Amino acid sequence: MDFTEDQIHRYSRHIILPEVGGKGQEKIMNAKVFIVGAGGLGCPVGYYLTAAGVGTLKIIDNDKVELSNLQRQIAHSTDRIGMPKVDSVKKTFEALNPDVNVIALNQKITKENIFDLIGDCDVVVDGSDNFPTRYLVNDACVMAGKPLVSGAILRFEGQVTTIVPKLGHCYRCLFEEMPPAGLVPSCQEAGVLGALPGIVGGLQAMEVLKYILDKGDLLTNSMIIFEAMKARFRKVKVPKNPDCPVCGNNPTITELQDYDAEHCRLNF
Repeated sequence: MDFTEDQIHRYSRHIILPEVGGKGQEKIMNAKVFIVGAGGLGCPVGYYLTAAGVGTLKIIDNDKVELSNLQRQIAHSTDRIGMPKVDSVKKTFEALNPDVNVIALNQKITKENIFDLIGDCDVVVDGSDNFPTRYLVNDACVMAGKPLVSGAILRFEGQVTTIVPKLGHCYRCLFEEMPPAGLVPSCQEAGVLGALPGIVGGLQAMEVLKYILDKGDLLTNSMIIFEAMKARFRKVKVPKNPDCPVCGNNPTITELQDYDAEHCRLNF
């Protein structure tokens, strides 16, 4: 593709990198990414992918901006309280980079619509704060063969892993069964330090860009755990489970499962 003068200037720090260059920037600008959630993780992920010039961002969230979100959800602002989150991030991201087509989806993600939502996307990013959504997104991505960058945050700790179907583990290799409701608290119940989503979301955005560029080592078969209070990153191995019910040698889950929609509120 032919870059405009403004684009050459905007993406100059990418283009001068030998690992990116003009061809890599073209890959980024032709990419389509689906982000689950316009909250704590979706905001920094979307911000950095927008700044990088990702061609299309599809963002789904069915919640509205609340005052309590603003301590960590950096793409929103005080004057947007009450606005649908996806409309708020669309305004923010389009103001940052008009090259990017932001598709705002103010709706719930369900087993009935998820395949249509991810079908035309190159990469999926999950920043949900509840297990039903996390399992739904994982299972759908494995079944559809879509790469998934999964992140999670709680209190002072975050984690990131990248799932590329047939090349490594999936979320159920880590946690085969969903924990009982109420066993693991949400951010709303346990709290989260406001800067933590920026670190974890930034790592997720980096994984997306590496996948698009086909450069570097992805977090397949591994997970990064960040412990803020100890200022420590740990990388742990996550082997593929040959008996995994979704991605194993003989999968037993071949259709998306029902889940409690009330727990899938997408309030990150």
